[in-house]
Amino acid sequence: MKADVFYPEPDMSIDFNARQKAILNQIRQEGRVLVEALSGAFGTTPQTIRRDLQVLEDTGEVMRFHGGASLLPGVEYTGFDVRRTIAVEEKEAIGVAVAQRIPPNVMLMLNGGTTTAAVARSLKGHSGLRVIVDNVNIANDLRRFPGVDVLVPGGMVRRSDGAVTGEAALEFIRGFRADVAVVGAAALEASGALLDFDLAEAAVTREMMAHAKHVILAVDSGKFGRSAPVVIGSLDRVDTIVTDRCANPEFRHICARAEIDLVEAMPR
Repeated sequence: MKADVFYPEPDMSIDFNARQKAILNQIRQEGRVLVEALSGAFGTTPQTIRRDLQVLEDTGEVMRFHGGASLLPGVEYTGFDVRRTIAVEEKEAIGVAVAQRIPPNVMLMLNGGTTTAAVARSLKGHSGLRVIVDNVNIANDLRRFPGVDVLVPGGMVRRSDGAVTGEAALEFIRGFRADVAVVGAAALEASGALLDFDLAEAAVTREMMAHAKHVILAVDSGKFGRSAPVVIGSLDRVDTIVTDRCANPEFRHICARAEIDLVEAMPR
Protein backbone atom coordinates (compact mmCIF):
# COMPACT_ATOMS: atom_id res chain seq x y z
CA MET A 1 0.00 0.00 0.00
CA LYS A 2 1.38 3.39 -0.90
CA ALA A 3 1.72 5.65 2.13
CA ASP A 4 -0.32 8.84 1.78
CA VAL A 5 1.97 11.12 3.76
CA PHE A 6 1.80 14.87 4.23
CA TYR A 7 5.36 16.14 4.24
CA PRO A 8 7.52 17.30 1.35
CA GLU A 9 9.65 14.91 -0.61
CA PRO A 10 13.39 15.03 0.10
CA ASP A 11 15.06 17.99 -1.59
CA MET A 12 16.30 16.51 -4.88
CA SER A 13 18.96 19.23 -5.09
CA ILE A 14 20.69 17.40 -2.25
CA ASP A 15 22.64 14.39 -3.45
CA PHE A 16 21.32 11.72 -1.07
CA ASN A 17 22.39 8.22 -1.99
CA ALA A 18 19.83 5.41 -2.22
CA ARG A 19 20.49 4.18 1.32
CA GLN A 20 20.11 7.66 2.80
CA LYS A 21 16.81 8.15 0.97
CA ALA A 22 15.59 4.80 2.31
CA ILE A 23 16.65 5.72 5.85
CA LEU A 24 14.88 9.07 5.61
CA ASN A 25 11.72 7.39 4.38
CA GLN A 26 11.87 4.93 7.30
CA ILE A 27 12.29 7.76 9.81
CA ARG A 28 9.29 9.53 8.32
CA GLN A 29 7.19 6.40 8.61
CA GLU A 30 8.30 5.32 12.10
CA GLY A 31 9.34 8.59 13.74
CA ARG A 32 12.75 7.28 14.84
CA VAL A 33 15.41 4.70 13.91
CA LEU A 34 18.30 3.01 15.68
CA VAL A 35 21.81 2.68 14.26
CA GLU A 36 22.21 -1.02 15.09
CA ALA A 37 18.89 -1.94 13.47
CA LEU A 38 19.72 0.03 10.32
CA SER A 39 23.18 -1.53 10.18
CA GLY A 40 21.66 -4.99 10.13
CA ALA A 41 18.90 -4.07 7.68
CA PHE A 42 21.28 -2.52 5.15
CA GLY A 43 24.18 -4.92 5.71
CA THR A 44 26.68 -2.18 6.46
CA THR A 45 28.68 -0.98 9.44
CA PRO A 46 27.30 1.21 12.24
CA GLN A 47 29.92 3.79 11.32
CA THR A 48 28.48 4.06 7.80
CA ILE A 49 24.95 4.45 9.17
CA ARG A 50 26.14 7.16 11.56
CA ARG A 51 27.65 9.05 8.61
CA ASP A 52 24.35 8.71 6.74
CA LEU A 53 22.43 10.10 9.72
CA GLN A 54 24.92 12.94 10.00
CA VAL A 55 24.25 13.86 6.35
CA LEU A 56 20.50 13.86 6.99
CA GLU A 57 20.94 15.98 10.13
CA ASP A 58 23.26 18.45 8.36
CA THR A 59 20.60 19.04 5.69
CA GLY A 60 17.91 19.68 8.32
CA GLU A 61 15.93 16.51 7.67
CA VAL A 62 16.29 14.74 11.05
CA MET A 63 17.66 15.11 14.57
CA ARG A 64 20.28 12.69 15.84
CA PHE A 65 20.37 11.24 19.33
CA HIS A 66 22.71 8.72 20.94
CA GLY A 67 22.24 5.49 19.02
CA GLY A 68 19.83 6.75 16.35
CA ALA A 69 17.84 9.61 14.88
CA SER A 70 14.29 10.97 14.89
CA LEU A 71 12.18 13.56 13.14
CA LEU A 72 12.63 17.18 14.09
CA PRO A 73 10.08 18.68 16.51
CA GLY A 74 7.06 19.94 14.61
CA VAL A 75 7.33 17.37 11.81
CA GLU A 76 4.41 15.01 11.34
CA TYR A 77 5.72 11.46 11.28
CA THR A 78 3.03 9.66 9.29
CA GLY A 79 0.00 10.98 7.46
CA PHE A 80 -3.37 10.81 9.22
CA ASP A 81 -4.90 8.64 6.49
CA VAL A 82 -2.05 6.16 6.86
CA ARG A 83 -2.32 6.07 10.66
CA ARG A 84 -6.03 5.29 10.37
CA THR A 85 -5.08 1.95 8.78
CA ILE A 86 -2.78 0.96 11.67
CA ALA A 87 -4.13 -1.15 14.59
CA VAL A 88 -7.71 -0.48 13.48
CA GLU A 89 -9.37 -3.19 15.59
CA GLU A 90 -7.33 -2.23 18.64
CA LYS A 91 -8.28 1.44 18.34
CA GLU A 92 -11.96 0.61 17.93
CA ALA A 93 -11.84 -1.55 21.08
CA ILE A 94 -10.11 1.27 22.95
CA GLY A 95 -12.73 3.72 21.68
CA VAL A 96 -15.58 1.60 23.01
CA ALA A 97 -13.87 1.09 26.37
CA VAL A 98 -13.21 4.81 26.81
CA ALA A 99 -16.77 5.77 25.82
CA GLN A 100 -18.09 3.37 28.45
CA ARG A 101 -16.22 5.41 31.06
CA ILE A 102 -17.72 8.74 30.01
CA PRO A 103 -20.88 9.44 32.06
CA PRO A 104 -23.78 11.48 30.64
CA ASN A 105 -24.15 15.21 31.26
CA VAL A 106 -20.48 16.10 31.47
CA MET A 107 -18.05 18.39 29.67
CA LEU A 108 -15.44 16.46 27.74
CA MET A 109 -12.22 17.57 26.03
CA LEU A 110 -10.95 15.44 23.18
CA ASN A 111 -7.74 15.97 21.27
CA GLY A 112 -7.25 14.98 17.64
CA GLY A 113 -5.86 11.61 16.61
CA THR A 114 -6.86 8.28 15.14
CA THR A 115 -7.48 6.67 18.54
CA THR A 116 -9.48 9.61 19.90
CA ALA A 117 -11.44 9.60 16.64
CA ALA A 118 -12.47 6.04 17.53
CA VAL A 119 -13.54 7.31 20.96
CA ALA A 120 -15.67 9.98 19.30
CA ARG A 121 -17.42 7.41 17.11
CA SER A 122 -18.32 5.43 20.22
CA LEU A 123 -20.08 8.41 21.85
CA LYS A 124 -23.08 8.04 19.55
CA GLY A 125 -25.47 6.83 22.26
CA HIS A 126 -24.45 9.36 24.91
CA SER A 127 -26.63 12.21 26.11
CA GLY A 128 -26.00 15.60 27.62
CA LEU A 129 -22.37 15.81 26.50
CA ARG A 130 -20.57 19.05 25.70
CA VAL A 131 -17.40 18.17 23.82
CA ILE A 132 -14.49 20.50 23.10
CA VAL A 133 -12.48 18.99 20.26
CA ASP A 134 -9.45 20.44 18.47
CA ASN A 135 -10.09 18.70 15.16
CA VAL A 136 -12.68 19.73 12.58
CA ASN A 137 -13.03 16.23 11.13
CA ILE A 138 -13.81 14.70 14.52
CA ALA A 139 -16.13 17.62 15.26
CA ASN A 140 -18.00 16.89 12.04
CA ASP A 141 -18.51 13.27 13.14
CA LEU A 142 -19.72 14.31 16.60
CA ARG A 143 -22.20 16.92 15.37
CA ARG A 144 -24.39 14.13 13.97
CA PHE A 145 -25.06 12.73 17.45
CA PRO A 146 -28.22 14.20 19.02
CA GLY A 147 -26.94 13.96 22.58
CA VAL A 148 -23.68 15.79 21.92
CA ASP A 149 -23.01 19.54 21.66
CA VAL A 150 -19.71 20.30 19.96
CA LEU A 151 -17.38 23.22 20.65
CA VAL A 152 -14.40 23.88 18.37
CA PRO A 153 -11.66 26.38 19.25
CA GLY A 154 -10.54 29.01 16.79
CA GLY A 155 -7.11 28.82 15.24
CA MET A 156 -5.23 27.47 12.25
CA VAL A 157 -6.71 24.32 10.67
CA ARG A 158 -4.03 21.95 9.45
CA ARG A 159 -4.80 20.64 5.97
CA SER A 160 -3.33 17.19 6.54
CA ASP A 161 -5.65 16.08 9.34
CA GLY A 162 -7.99 18.93 10.35
CA ALA A 163 -6.22 19.71 13.65
CA VAL A 164 -6.84 23.18 15.09
CA THR A 165 -3.74 24.76 16.64
CA GLY A 166 -2.38 28.13 17.67
CA GLU A 167 -2.66 30.61 20.53
CA ALA A 168 -6.38 31.21 19.89
CA ALA A 169 -7.04 27.49 20.42
CA LEU A 170 -5.04 27.50 23.65
CA GLU A 171 -6.88 30.55 25.00
CA PHE A 172 -10.23 28.94 24.18
CA ILE A 173 -9.36 25.78 26.09
CA ARG A 174 -8.12 27.78 29.09
CA GLY A 175 -11.61 29.25 29.43
CA PHE A 176 -13.16 25.91 30.42
CA ARG A 177 -12.93 23.31 33.16
CA ALA A 178 -13.80 19.89 31.80
CA ASP A 179 -14.94 16.89 33.77
CA VAL A 180 -12.92 14.55 31.57
CA ALA A 181 -10.17 14.95 28.98
CA VAL A 182 -9.46 12.09 26.60
CA VAL A 183 -6.09 12.46 24.91
CA GLY A 184 -3.85 10.41 22.68
CA ALA A 185 -0.09 10.58 22.23
CA ALA A 186 2.39 9.54 19.56
CA ALA A 187 4.63 7.77 22.04
CA LEU A 188 4.92 6.76 25.67
CA GLU A 189 8.46 6.39 26.96
CA ALA A 190 9.48 3.92 29.64
CA SER A 191 10.15 6.96 31.85
CA GLY A 192 6.44 7.78 31.77
CA ALA A 193 6.82 10.77 29.43
CA LEU A 194 4.01 11.41 26.93
CA LEU A 195 5.46 12.49 23.60
CA ASP A 196 4.40 13.86 20.24
CA PHE A 197 5.96 15.00 16.97
CA ASP A 198 4.22 18.37 16.68
CA LEU A 199 4.92 21.34 18.96
CA ALA A 200 1.60 23.08 18.36
CA GLU A 201 -0.49 19.95 18.81
CA ALA A 202 1.40 19.02 21.98
CA ALA A 203 0.61 22.46 23.41
CA VAL A 204 -3.13 21.95 22.86
CA THR A 205 -3.03 18.51 24.46
CA ARG A 206 -1.11 19.90 27.43
CA GLU A 207 -3.79 22.55 28.03
CA MET A 208 -6.56 19.96 27.86
CA MET A 209 -4.83 17.84 30.47
CA ALA A 210 -4.32 20.87 32.71
CA HIS A 211 -7.99 21.92 32.56
CA ALA A 212 -9.73 18.61 33.24
CA LYS A 213 -10.63 16.90 36.50
CA HIS A 214 -9.96 13.41 35.13
CA VAL A 215 -7.52 12.59 32.30
CA ILE A 216 -7.84 9.43 30.22
CA LEU A 217 -4.91 8.47 27.98
CA ALA A 218 -6.10 6.42 25.01
CA VAL A 219 -3.17 4.71 23.27
CA ASP A 220 -2.70 1.44 21.42
CA SER A 221 0.10 -0.83 22.60
CA GLY A 222 2.29 0.14 19.66
CA LYS A 223 2.94 3.50 21.36
CA PHE A 224 4.53 1.92 24.46
CA GLY A 225 8.30 2.23 24.57
CA ARG A 226 8.48 4.49 21.53
CA SER A 227 9.99 7.95 21.42
CA ALA A 228 9.22 11.31 19.81
CA PRO A 229 10.92 14.71 20.12
CA VAL A 230 8.21 16.81 21.81
CA VAL A 231 7.18 16.34 25.45
CA ILE A 232 3.46 16.69 26.20
CA GLY A 233 3.71 15.82 29.88
CA SER A 234 4.02 12.79 32.10
CA LEU A 235 1.86 10.02 33.46
CA ASP A 236 1.68 11.90 36.74
CA ARG A 237 -1.17 13.91 35.21
CA VAL A 238 -3.03 10.83 33.89
CA ASP A 239 -5.76 9.09 35.89
CA THR A 240 -6.68 6.26 33.51
CA ILE A 241 -4.89 4.54 30.63
CA VAL A 242 -6.99 2.61 28.13
CA THR A 243 -5.02 0.43 25.74
CA ASP A 244 -5.43 -2.90 23.96
CA ARG A 245 -2.79 -4.67 26.05
CA CYS A 246 0.18 -3.85 28.25
CA ALA A 247 2.74 -6.62 28.15
CA ASN A 248 5.54 -4.51 29.62
CA PRO A 249 5.93 -5.08 33.38
CA GLU A 250 7.78 -1.76 33.72
CA PHE A 251 4.74 0.19 32.53
CA ARG A 252 2.51 -1.83 34.82
CA HIS A 253 4.77 -0.90 37.72
CA ILE A 254 4.65 2.79 36.74
CA CYS A 255 0.85 2.68 36.64
CA ALA A 256 0.61 0.90 39.98
CA ARG A 257 3.03 3.31 41.62
CA ALA A 258 1.19 6.35 40.27
CA GLU A 259 -2.23 4.81 41.11
CA ILE A 260 -3.27 4.95 37.45
CA ASP A 261 -6.19 2.76 36.44
CA LEU A 262 -4.89 0.57 33.60
CA VAL A 263 -7.66 -0.75 31.35
CA GLU A 264 -6.90 -3.35 28.66
CA ALA A 265 -9.54 -3.49 25.95
CA MET A 266 -8.66 -6.39 23.70
CA PRO A 267 -10.34 -6.44 20.28
CA ARG A 268 -12.90 -9.15 19.71
